[in-house]
Amino acid sequence: MHATQSAQDLAPGFAQPPLDAAACFRAALQAMARPGTVHSAAPAGVPSGLSPAASALALTLLDHETPVWLAPSVATETVRTWLAFHTGAPVTPRREDANFAIGPWDEMAPLAEFAVGTPEYPDRSATLIVEVADLGTTHRLTGPGIEDTAHLTHPDPAFARANAALFPCGIDLFLTAGDRLAAIPRTTRVEG
Repeated sequence: MHATQSAQDLAPGFAQPPLDAAACFRAALQAMARPGTVHSAAPAGVPSGLSPAASALALTLLDHETPVWLAPSVATETVRTWLAFHTGAPVTPRREDANFAIGPWDEMAPLAEFAVGTPEYPDRSATLIVEVADLGTTHRLTGPGIEDTAHLTHPDPAFARANAALFPCGIDLFLTAGDRLAAIPRTTRVEG
C-alpha cells in the first residue's frame, strides 16, 4: 500500500464478508444460469471508478490466483489498491494473461487478445465484467437457461454472435450498471 493512501482511506469491502460474498456469488450464478435476468449486488463501500455491482463481483470472484486486467479508465491507483487490499488479485497489463477484465466495453478492445479457452480446456477463458450505463432490453436472447426469450442490451451483438460460434470456447460477460448485474454467457444467442 502506498504511503499516500492508508487503510482508513480505502473504501470498505463487504460489511459482512461471508454472508455478502455468498449472496453475491448466488446472484452471479443465477445471472449466468439464467441469462438476461437482472440481480442486485453491492458492497458496503465502492472505490471511485467502479460501480457497486462491479465492485461486488470483484470482491466475490477475484483472489490472489485470478489475474485481472483493468481498462484504462478503471486502472487508477485507488482501484488497484482497493483490489489488492480486499482480494489480493494481481493486476496484469496483458489481456491474454487475465482470468477477468473490468471496464467499459469501448475500452476492452482488442477482444481477440483475451483467452477463449481451448477445446480440451474451455474453462481457461476470460470473464469480462463490463460497465454499462443501463442494462436495457434492446436485444433478444435465446439459448440454455432461457425458457423462451429474454431481453437485455448487449454492447456489441456482432461480437456476441462470433463468440457463440466458438462454443465450447468463448468469453463470458457480466454486465453491470449501478448495483445491478446480468450475464451473457458464451452459450447465449443474441439477436437484434
